Amino acid sequence: MAENNKIYITANEHAEMLDVSVGHAYKLNQELEKEGFLVIAGKVPRRYFEKRWYGFSV
Repeated sequence: MAENNKIYITANEHAEMLDVSVGHAYKLNQELEKEGFLVIAGKVPRRYFEKRWYGFSV
């Protein structure tokens, strides 16, 4: 699958892109849960990530 067609961003990718720890990247899963999303541990929907960090295209 092409890199830009991925539906999810992993916690490792998230941490690398934003220069944060992987543990900090996992906190986004808690945010998603609070908003009522079904959560896959260590993965964030690409569209949500792009919405949350406006202008940051994956």
